[in-house]
Amino acid sequence: MSTQATLFTNGRIFLSGVNPGTNAGLTRPPTFADCMLVRGDKIEYVGSSSDEIVSTALASNSVTTHDLQGKTILPGFVDGHLHLMLLGQALNKLDLVRCKDLEEIRSTIRAYAAANPDMPRILCRGYMHIQLPNGATAADLDDLDELNRPILIDSKDLHSTWCNTAGIKELGAENWADVPGGIIERDSNGKLTGVFSEAANITYVWPFLASVASMEERTAAIRSAVTAYHEAGYTGMIDMAMDEGAWEAIQALIATDGSIPIRLACYWLIKPLPTEAETLAQVDRAIELASQFNASTTPDCRIVGIKVICDGIIDACTAGLSQPYEHNSHFEVPLWTHAQLEPVVKRASAAGLQIALHAIGDATIKMVVDILSSHANPANRPRVEHIELATAEDAARLGQNNITASIQPVHADPAILKAWPKLLGQHRCGRAFAYREFADHGAPLALGSDAPTAPHAPLGNVYVATTRRSYREPELETAVNPHFALGLCESVAAATEGAAYSCFDEHRIGSLKAGLKADFVVVDMEWEKEKLTQSKIKETWYDGKRVFSA
Repeated sequence: MSTQATLFTNGRIFLSGVNPGTNAGLTRPPTFADCMLVRGDKIEYVGSSSDEIVSTALASNSVTTHDLQGKTILPGFVDGHLHLMLLGQALNKLDLVRCKDLEEIRSTIRAYAAANPDMPRILCRGYMHIQLPNGATAADLDDLDELNRPILIDSKDLHSTWCNTAGIKELGAENWADVPGGIIERDSNGKLTGVFSEAANITYVWPFLASVASMEERTAAIRSAVTAYHEAGYTGMIDMAMDEGAWEAIQALIATDGSIPIRLACYWLIKPLPTEAETLAQVDRAIELASQFNASTTPDCRIVGIKVICDGIIDACTAGLSQPYEHNSHFEVPLWTHAQLEPVVKRASAAGLQIALHAIGDATIKMVVDILSSHANPANRPRVEHIELATAEDAARLGQNNITASIQPVHADPAILKAWPKLLGQHRCGRAFAYREFADHGAPLALGSDAPTAPHAPLGNVYVATTRRSYREPELETAVNPHFALGLCESVAAATEGAAYSCFDEHRIGSLKAGLKADFVVVDMEWEKEKLTQSKIKETWYDGKRVFSA
């Protein structure tokens, strides 16, 4: 007996034809088929409805017809850069991203605390440095909760945590030692201000939050994140800060449910520790896990490489720049030096791991491209994350060295870049988010969202990539360096096959071809970049099964 099949007809089936590293350009027209046959968990046929294979299939009793009514089928989106556990937890945190200033932040938290008296602590997310021109302090939060519970707030970019005095006490922060690449803010008298950034945030705050979350809460967070991603049209995700707590929860969830209905590739987070031996021990742990959880053993949940956060962000003035920040003439101490990073890359590359390096400022981008070019095997598809302020020379070197440009266009949204001219000077803003140069010089592109630091809607991401306008505030007329825009076909391809390619999964997912996994999304959309914000995800299919329907 034949396996039951579904024939999708009367629609447009997207055939990208944009291979990773191919310069598709701004105006490449899309190619569509008009039907697709899915049998079991695989795509059996994509092409013309007049083909003999279609009439043969319809003549059998094992085919159900699915009338698309003119809608479009795209490959299931693969988020090229997100933080799974943090996303799931963030869905249950108070979101402050739309607050305009400190007073709105305070009033929002005060109302939330009063409405939730049973919570052991008040967890929030989404504060931005532009909201707080005078900085953030614990005192700003100390009078907001009558129960005096700890208040901990993630910055929008996840590079900092801001807490009240009760939060400082619960964290035990008075006893923390300084860590390489970490910032524990103190006032002129040496008193903690309640803001912990970069390596201090990763080393101390993240593990604390993981420790106070029960296993049930952690597995529930993962389930919530996967559900939200199905609703958005994703069938795959690439986690960019995997650690012991999150990995333990993932394995517990698999043990309970049998599987997680999304394809998950993970990069193990490497922190800058006091000695080289301690730092390299983390790489060895990633090597150990990758030997157990890989494409051969657990293809839908695997450890593929390491992730190193090599600098901070421009808004916090922690990104590594070649020239000082415009407003204060400061250079910031790098989170990682060349001497610290080189042995990490060598060890990982020798073991065949993929290497993902976060680099935002031009000085850090140059350093990581230097190191990857010298010590990473290009066949292992090394990658640089974010690449927000690259020189023209380094933009070209990505493609020359087969380095994937892992980009998050939602971070190029003009609604969140209003402080950049003051921090960088207008002349340097002209180099921001040079995606067109990356593509023109042959760098493979992988689109991601960096959720929960940014909206994770994939077509919103594509909208910013192609128009360079705001997805958050569509009424804004500002376009950020429109000459660096990507084309619509190449952006959709980068958000699907490009992301799959970046973690060696393009032979199974990321495009709509016979023999590949039946991971796809049904979208009500017009193929015009200006109208992407009006697109609606109608269905998401994973492994040949519908996992979301609007």
